[in-house]
Amino acid sequence: MYKNLKVLNHPLLQHKLTLLRDKNTNSKDFRALVKEIAMLEGYEVTRDLPLEDISIETPICKTKSSVITGKTVAIVPILRAGLGMVDGLLNLLPTAKVGHIGLYRNEETLHPVEYYCKLPLDVEQRTVIVTEPMLATGGSVLAAIKLLKSHGVKDIKIMTILSAQQGVDAVLKAHPDIELYTLAIDKELDENGYITPGLGDAGDRIFGTK
Repeated sequence: MYKNLKVLNHPLLQHKLTLLRDKNTNSKDFRALVKEIAMLEGYEVTRDLPLEDISIETPICKTKSSVITGKTVAIVPILRAGLGMVDGLLNLLPTAKVGHIGLYRNEETLHPVEYYCKLPLDVEQRTVIVTEPMLATGGSVLAAIKLLKSHGVKDIKIMTILSAQQGVDAVLKAHPDIELYTLAIDKELDENGYITPGLGDAGDRIFGTK
């Protein structure tokens, strides 16, 4: 087990993951579940955001209370499936900036191909949460991490819903400085590089495409 791997086994998250796995869950419900999972998972991903005490006045008296301080947050989905997790996180972090990294998988080599990148100008000063529902081979996440680090980002958290052991090993062995959050780790990939038993193609199920 990697010390920077966080497998979240909260009953609500596990229940919603089972509904995602079900092939009979339609796109509307699938999208809603992904959003709900992202918000619940976000509580854990943001657990170590720094706090500082400030002075305020309640209706009763003056007091000191805590607010988030220090580094601000950027949410960076890997297009296109990662978009499905953004709104859930923005419910928690409405002032976060949102970047985008566009990658698609070459179906013959299974390697990621970059086609788009747009990041906040001050991204290197932020805690960056990368959203990608499925961590299969790890290729897309590795490419995103490399891209972010080339822009000077030092604090990176990867937020997935479902992972394969192969992808977990690839990412955390290459980048032991990042944190990886997931709800479950499936052991196998099929001949097409899909997680088994998995939940199918997350992007297709979110957006109702084939």
